[in-house]
Amino acid sequence: MHPAPSIILFTTLSGMGYGLAAVLGLGLLDPTMIGTKVAYALALALISGGLLASTLHLGNPQRAWRALSQWRSSWLSREGVMAILTFAPLTFSAWLAAIEGRHVVAVGLLGTVMCGVTVYCTAMIYASLRSIQAWNTGLTPLCYLLFAAAGGLLLATAFAFVNGGNGALPAALALPALAAAWVAKNAWWTRLRMLAPLSTPESATGLGHIGHVRLFERPHINDNYLTREMGFKVARKHAAKLSKLAMLAGGALPMLLLIVAAVAGQGTLAIFAAVFAVAGYALGLVVERWLFFAEARHAVMNYYGG
Repeated sequence: MHPAPSIILFTTLSGMGYGLAAVLGLGLLDPTMIGTKVAYALALALISGGLLASTLHLGNPQRAWRALSQWRSSWLSREGVMAILTFAPLTFSAWLAAIEGRHVVAVGLLGTVMCGVTVYCTAMIYASLRSIQAWNTGLTPLCYLLFAAAGGLLLATAFAFVNGGNGALPAALALPALAAAWVAKNAWWTRLRMLAPLSTPESATGLGHIGHVRLFERPHINDNYLTREMGFKVARKHAAKLSKLAMLAGGALPMLLLIVAAVAGQGTLAIFAAVFAVAGYALGLVVERWLFFAEARHAVMNYYGG
């Protein structure tokens, strides 16, 4: 699949935004502190930026609102509806923190749950596609949820240190979340690279009993939408290197920096360590999302000899 920058931005930004909003909803940060107020604003900005980026991939972005009408059968519609509904408790929580300096548990928990449901709907857009075996697994929504949680806890840790407090609690929660996210992703990659395709040229033509089926000629000379969007390929050796880079930058490095920040307790070192942990995680997540699309193979490519 073609790894469109707009979709990579969408899944990365909105995932971290929903993760941060979910953590804020749990009340782990002091709502009276300036850093917490900024954190609420950042969460809303990340979510909004991600959703706006997703429209850039549409042929007619002005018609994006029509996607909301099919919520009974489409995960894309459900995600759109949930994204809009989730803004209500998140905006209210942000108002309470920014203006009144307080956190209401019921509103915060509602926002946390709705953030989780929205991220799940996003993941199911891909996990529900049987035509793409790589995505059609329960590991896909699990990875999306764990990465959102890890990103949110990392951001919350950074803001806790910026507030001048001790970020040991969010850091302690971020460490197992990071580990769980990358363990799940490693399982996802292992499954992908051992996957035997359900649909092949042999099964599609019914000629498998004769032998190997290969394409004699391309169906047409010029590229079309399918070959551009579904025909992207990345070499296995490059994918393996990039997956290691993602795990090092987005997993090992942030975990090491979180330990440094927790040991430092407070001060400049803790702040810098936590901020760089977020930066490393964001880099690893972008690489992971690029591979998520680049390594996926659509069954339609059988028609083109893929």
